[in-house]
Amino acid sequence: MRQTQLFTKTRKEAPADEVSKNAQLLIRAGFIHKEMAGVYTFLPLGLRVLKNIEEIIREEMNAIGGQEMILTTLQDKEVWEKTNRFSDDVMDVWFKTDLKAGGVVGLAPTHEEPITRVMTNHISSYKDLPVYAYQFQTKFRNEVRTKSGIMRGREFLMKDLYSFDADQAGLDAFYEKVSDAYIHIFDRAGIGHLTYKTFASGGVFSKYSHEFQTVSDSGEDIIYINEEQKKAFNKEIYGEAETDKLIADMAMTKMGLIEKKSIEVGNIFKLGTKFSESLGLTYTNESGNSVPVVMGSYGIGPSRLMGTIVELLSDEKGIVWPEAVAPFRVHLVILGNSPEVAVAGDMFYEKLKTLGVETLYDDRDLRPGEKFADSDLIGIPTRVVISEKTLQAGKLEVKKRIASEAEMMDEEEFLRSL
Repeated sequence: MRQTQLFTKTRKEAPADEVSKNAQLLIRAGFIHKEMAGVYTFLPLGLRVLKNIEEIIREEMNAIGGQEMILTTLQDKEVWEKTNRFSDDVMDVWFKTDLKAGGVVGLAPTHEEPITRVMTNHISSYKDLPVYAYQFQTKFRNEVRTKSGIMRGREFLMKDLYSFDADQAGLDAFYEKVSDAYIHIFDRAGIGHLTYKTFASGGVFSKYSHEFQTVSDSGEDIIYINEEQKKAFNKEIYGEAETDKLIADMAMTKMGLIEKKSIEVGNIFKLGTKFSESLGLTYTNESGNSVPVVMGSYGIGPSRLMGTIVELLSDEKGIVWPEAVAPFRVHLVILGNSPEVAVAGDMFYEKLKTLGVETLYDDRDLRPGEKFADSDLIGIPTRVVISEKTLQAGKLEVKKRIASEAEMMDEEEFLRSL
């Protein structure tokens, strides 16, 4: 992508009402546009990051047997009434709308009920199990608090996976596979070293569940962590009577637990038969008996993860994207307006394209200071500068976003380093 063709622009200031670091930086760097409180448009740079995160998640879900699909956003209230979750008294984040033909539909905040109903058409025998289905889809939640940028939105992208097993043992085994896959996802996204599998409340689903909490001063949760064992407890359950037994069961000790603020970046739940019994999802087992399917649900918000990365991996100059999620691998910058520099920049850009190296090419007619400031703000991992100085030396000026100094490299040496 040539930067002269990129319609998004950097800006010196974020909207005055935007208080979260992630939204301030993403807006200033031209990744997102704020439509209203809790609602953001993903511009070309932002969409590239979001798609990279999505692909990491997809690869890990497919690796454990997940099958991708897309469920509907518009929701039939009847299926939700069977579990008593269409009521605002039970789930207060609904967006609902009246149909012109009569009746009310909801905009999905989650999908346990509809996917369970779908599976009643596809699961009837033990031979049909297990099934692991997931989707990437926009969710809608009527949040009261929207001060965390893209980490807590009223409209946001969610990966939700649902498992359907014949028994508790099957659920338990798959639950651990998802847990491991989530750890791989956060490692690949660059925040694994700060993310802890955290024992937490199961909410409306079960007594307990697990969250994946990333330590951050901007977090909304409080957790108690054992850094050596890489385990944690959410504060909401830490004082419960059963905590000591749970700690013992997890081979943890209260000694040395550290209190930290954190951001929830994922969660996993053992649903059991709560939804299958309410919605009639049963199968015939090998003995010929009708048995309810045992379910689990597993969520990660790619947009929330994107915001968390920005909160954690940024500095006074701007965003610092991990290579796996960055919008481009290389930021090629030409300095000066001589024909020789322009020709050299164009030739190297075409070479990088031919080699499949995704590159943002800053071919704009701006002062060096402006270009470098934009490059640091946007946060692409590697910056390559071509100028009259580098042409005279027969080198490229290469600087990693996380490095304090640039180095001069031969073209071939640089290409071998990619």
